[in-house]
This record gives sequence, structure tokens and C-alpha cells, in this order.
Amino acid sequence: MTTLLDGARALALDLDEAQLARLVAHLDLLDDWNTRMNLTAIRDRPSQLTKHLLDSLAVLPYLQGERIADVGSGAGFPGIPLAIVEPHRHFTLIESTGKKCRFLEHVRDTLELKNVEVVQSRAEGYKPEVRFDTVIARAVGPIADLVKVAGPLVVGGGRLLAMKGRYPEAELAAKLNGWKVASVHPLTVPGLGEERHLVELVRSHDRVG
Repeated sequence: MTTLLDGARALALDLDEAQLARLVAHLDLLDDWNTRMNLTAIRDRPSQLTKHLLDSLAVLPYLQGERIADVGSGAGFPGIPLAIVEPHRHFTLIESTGKKCRFLEHVRDTLELKNVEVVQSRAEGYKPEVRFDTVIARAVGPIADLVKVAGPLVVGGGRLLAMKGRYPEAELAAKLNGWKVASVHPLTVPGLGEERHLVELVRSHDRVG
């Protein structure tokens, strides 16, 4: 808990006890379900705190608007931690694998996250009634592919965010049909000695700033 609290403070987040408890409970549920299905290869708690929770929370300043979608949510990162610390925003977790969706639903219900919706679908096949202000994805392949499958989910003037490790120079050189890179933000994840970057994308006709 001290590692999480100190890390959150380093990210300028002042979390209350209920939020901290929910963040840790997410990891406890992950450990439990991971004994029956492979949700994550990261199994030791210190690494989970940095590579899952704090890594997810580091992108918080770059979210825009009230409606957020997490594409390829997997075990719920970054969507679940972000939903815990941002209760007034609505988060839709999009995941194509049924077993992972059941885990996400279990986490949502157990932690009583009223602002979380779980959708079992591939991103390219999902047709929401209202598109999203921010669509974020973590480790779901090249940026050019993300633009194709998740770009249509973003409302006009919205943001598409790709969480990356090292600076993705080759991916940024690819043609992004109808989209452009607004910025590449270096991220500092407390306690993590690895590079992290967040690629912020907008439609080509949108003004940046």
C-alpha cells in the first residue's frame, strides 16, 4: 500500500482510502482468477503495482471528455484503475475474449464501479450509440492498425491514445489514413526503470491544441 500511495503522490494524485483499497482489490481479484486462466504474466505484487496500476494511472492527465473507451482491455488496464480514480467519467471496456469479459464484469460488480461498462466485441465490430471523447489502448499492436480498428469509435474532435514502451519511431513513420500525431508524451511511471510513451492522435482535419 505504501508503494502505491507514494507512486500515486509522485503522479500528483491524492487518492482516498476507498480508492486505494479498490486498486489493491483489483490486483487481488487478478491473482485469484490468474490461477484458473492466463490474464497476466506479471504475478509478483511489486511489479503489478508499477507495471499495471501506476502505468495505467500515468496517462490520466491526457484523458479528454467524459466518455472513455479502453480498447483490448484484457485484465482491465488501464480502464479499471482510471475508472476507480475518476468516478465522474464513464468508462467502456472493450474486450473480444469472453473469459476476460467475465473477469472484467466480476471486478466491476465486486468493486461496485457504477461508471464501468463491459462490452464483448472486437473494436472494429463495435457500433456504440454515442462515440467516445477519448479512446485508449495498451499493447494492442501498431499505431496504424489501431487507427483503422479504433479510430471510428472516436467522436469528432476527440483523442485516440496509444500506450507504448520505447519511442515508436517506426510506427510513427507509417501512413495514418485520416489521422495525425498531435504529440508523443514521455511518461514517468514511479518505480519503473523502463521507457513509457503515450502517442496522442487526432483526425487530420482537427486542430491541435
